[in-house]
Parts: sequence; C-alpha cells; structure tokens
Amino acid sequence: MGMVRPAISWPSRHMGVALGLNELSTVLWRERELLESLLFKLEEEELVLASGRVRWVGRATREVEAVLDQVRGIELGRAVESDDAAREVGLPAGASLQELAEAAPAPWNDLLRGHHVALTDLTSQIDALAHSNRDALIQSVRATQDALLGILDTVGMRGER
Repeated sequence: MGMVRPAISWPSRHMGVALGLNELSTVLWRERELLESLLFKLEEEELVLASGRVRWVGRATREVEAVLDQVRGIELGRAVESDDAAREVGLPAGASLQELAEAAPAPWNDLLRGHHVALTDLTSQIDALAHSNRDALIQSVRATQDALLGILDTVGMRGER
C-alpha cells in the first residue's frame, strides 16, 4: 500500500548478531502490510455502511475477517522470531518489541523502533475505525428493525404470527 520496505541483505551473522533480528524484521514488515490491508478493508466497510448499500455489508465484513485471520496467523510467527531475536541480544523469551529495540545493536535498534511506532499507530487507527464501524452497524440494524416494525404496524400484523 504505499509502504516502502528497505532492501537489507544481511549475512547470517552481521556485527555478531545472528539471522534472528533479520527474520523478526521480515515478519514485522509482513505484519505491517497486513495491518495496512486491514485498515483499508475497514475503510471500505465504512464507505459501504455510509452509502447505505446494505447489499455489500456482508462481503465487506467477510473481507475484514479474512485479513484478520491472516493477522492472527502471522502473530505466531512473530512470537517465535521475537523469542529467537531476544536470545540473540541476551534477553529472555517474551521480551517486548521495545525491549528488543533497546537491546539490539545498530541498525536493528532503529529499525525495530520504527516497526514499534508503525505498529502502534496502525493498531490505534484500526481500533478506532473498527469501533466506529461497529457502532454504524448497530445503528443500521436498529433502523432496519424500526422500519420493519413500522411496516408491521401499518399493515396491522405486529404481534401476530
């Protein structure tokens, strides 16, 4: 989507650091790409909701869910690579991305900080848009229910089965 991934080709050991930091960075780039795709799909869903074209709401929602599944899938890979990278820089498994950035040598420290900032920003944008879309969906359902109840009242069928 507009994100430019730097071309870094590192030997298996660079400045005493094994391939784990490179592998972690690769997974983080993929995660960023998926989160950008998720944000795009949520914006599509928002536009569909705003247009009132309910025909496409289900499809837009399925597309959001498909990207979410991919994000969940990459999280396991990220955890594995994070633990490998943590061991390389002398941290225990489960270290946060910020902790890894603080412990990693240059240029990895700056690259990991950049990933952290980007992931934090994308996550907050996604969270806000997902909440907004959920609220719009709830309002749409309520409006539909009210309209149907109005129709039933008009034809005198409310409460009858």
